[in-house]
Amino acid sequence: MENTLWQRITLDANICHGKPCIRGLRYPVEFILELLSAGMSIEDILADYEDLEKDDILAALVFATRLTQVKSIYKIAP
Repeated sequence: MENTLWQRITLDANICHGKPCIRGLRYPVEFILELLSAGMSIEDILADYEDLEKDDILAALVFATRLTQVKSIYKIAP
């Protein structure tokens, strides 16, 4: 299932300045993550944004999970 979820994340320089988005729509992955972190449930998001599907939300979570799977994180000096 995870492999098919990846297909929902698109990159297009002409949509949202090239940020990763859901299915070419103007919903950046970061926006979905912000909604979830603010306490909205998947059901709440789907009710407010009718063109999104549950798998879109799950794809955003898979994408974020992959981004955090790094071997090292380095502090950037100010």
